[in-house]
Amino acid sequence: MCGINGILYNTTEDDLQTRIKYMNDAIMHRGPDAEGVMLSGNLAFGHRRLAIIDLDRRSNQPMQDPEHSCMLTYNGEIYNYQNLKRHLGYRFITESDTEVLLAGLREMGMEFIKGCNGMFAFAFWDKKEQELYLCRDRMGIKPLYYYCDDKMIVFSSEIKGILKSGLVKAELNYDAIDDYMGYRYVREPYTLFRNIFQVEAGTYCKFNNKFEKEIIRYWDIPCKFNMESQYDKLAIQEEFETEFVNSVKRRLISDVPVGTYLSGGIDSSLLSAVATNQKMEQINTYTIGFDECNEFEYARIVADKYHTIHHEIVMDEQEYIKKIEEVIGYKDAPLGVPNEIPLAIMSKKLKENITVVLSGEGADELLGGYGRIFRSPFDYENNQENVSYYDYFINKYEYVPRKIRDKYLACSHDMREQFDKKIGAAFSERENEYNVFYFFHKYHVKGLLQRVDTTTMMEAVEARVPFLDHNLVEYSYEHIPYEMKLAWKQKENMVRAKKMTASQYSESLDIPKAILRDVAYKYLPREVVDRKKVGFPVPLSKWSAHLCEWAAEILPGACWLKKGLVSDLLADCMQSAQGAQIVWMFINMQIFYKMYFEKEWRY
Repeated sequence: MCGINGILYNTTEDDLQTRIKYMNDAIMHRGPDAEGVMLSGNLAFGHRRLAIIDLDRRSNQPMQDPEHSCMLTYNGEIYNYQNLKRHLGYRFITESDTEVLLAGLREMGMEFIKGCNGMFAFAFWDKKEQELYLCRDRMGIKPLYYYCDDKMIVFSSEIKGILKSGLVKAELNYDAIDDYMGYRYVREPYTLFRNIFQVEAGTYCKFNNKFEKEIIRYWDIPCKFNMESQYDKLAIQEEFETEFVNSVKRRLISDVPVGTYLSGGIDSSLLSAVATNQKMEQINTYTIGFDECNEFEYARIVADKYHTIHHEIVMDEQEYIKKIEEVIGYKDAPLGVPNEIPLAIMSKKLKENITVVLSGEGADELLGGYGRIFRSPFDYENNQENVSYYDYFINKYEYVPRKIRDKYLACSHDMREQFDKKIGAAFSERENEYNVFYFFHKYHVKGLLQRVDTTTMMEAVEARVPFLDHNLVEYSYEHIPYEMKLAWKQKENMVRAKKMTASQYSESLDIPKAILRDVAYKYLPREVVDRKKVGFPVPLSKWSAHLCEWAAEILPGACWLKKGLVSDLLADCMQSAQGAQIVWMFINMQIFYKMYFEKEWRY
């Protein structure tokens, strides 16, 4: 796991070495083990290395082939690299997956990535064709950002890398604020910076020698979706278990110590159990919470059962508040969910013992874990709403309500309208059950992945996410019947639920992630498997008075808010059940603005 940087000019410049060095320095935290710079004419590649596989310096990057015909700077892990290596006619001098990727791209071009199982973001330079490729893994686990105009292309693992080049002005993308408030993240390909874009998951950008850009999609969310009512339940459970265990096994490949997050929820508990069984040795597990709210009891049950080396971390409000600005400075964006701070603190602790951590992101998206939302097709059908299903769904999904955003944000709705039109049209073409899963994988999970990348890489820790293995995702869509993901506890419950909404019956009349629970009974005590879903506990509601005082202090004068309405904003926010978190988001946005847009980055 690493950080990558690059600059490509359309004319020869003499400052490449200096600028790429500044970019590398900006993301040193992603790779403290080694630094590399490679120049080729008007191109500079930079790299910061976190050594995970083949720790020898021979695997440092950027890397080029013996004939100097191509060059690679790469962040990620390709778990099946040993198998891929056997089919390439290349004289290898390292044991790294980096060299396998370089050889494969040289031999097969971008077709090679279709056979790669892993998480990755890389830049590949084809010197003969004078073509630059920027590529991101299928699910968007690893980040990659770029700026381009008719004079240059600048890219980095983090936006601060682009800004530290001194070539790009930091301008606020006002329209993206509405997206952040609604979704808690900004949807691909946009960012909160004008003219700085994300490489979209499952795509690569190809730039020719005229700096013309072409975006090629090499993978997408499966179109096939299993709605069968006749199936062999036990056989599918066994197949799913095998797929999941294999996904975990792939992510245990490492030349450095591996551990797991263990919150006490079913996802992290099953993940920890399977990882322990596969490692056949004690592993380190980690959980964090506050004195007034935590899940330590359930994490201890699993840790004791599997004899892990378990670590409990306790934090308080003062420590939490103090950490916000620091994490924003690593993320280059306002925080989206309150648990980013505990994750950052936990990463600092786990770095004392391990460098790779397995995390449970993606389980809810894979198997329908957010019952209130994933049951919305059923509720929509039974409540006969006089709106489209997309409008019904998005009203339930968006975090800060549109009426608050429209009333207080000083920005247009152009981005919102663009996505509404695009996603609404897509929703009209597929069954609604599929639409929910598609939306969560296409959009929602990207916010979670940005969160886990930031909070681990800021401490030079690599996070791996077995529930987002693309083979497992494809298997889930195509082979697991919908009824095995969201199951009714009894047949008559479906009739009862027709007169209710999911907020009333979810986890009472039905079982979200039913197949995961069925598998988990083989590994975990019932008290862990059967407990209701609990979000990562951060007691923001108990701090609401402090948050409102803080907001009243820093929000007046915010250029992205309509003037003179801060008191009204806080009053409206606190009428909502999630009012404290909404206020917290507005605070985050202003901290972010002051950190990034009240200074000059160019030089």
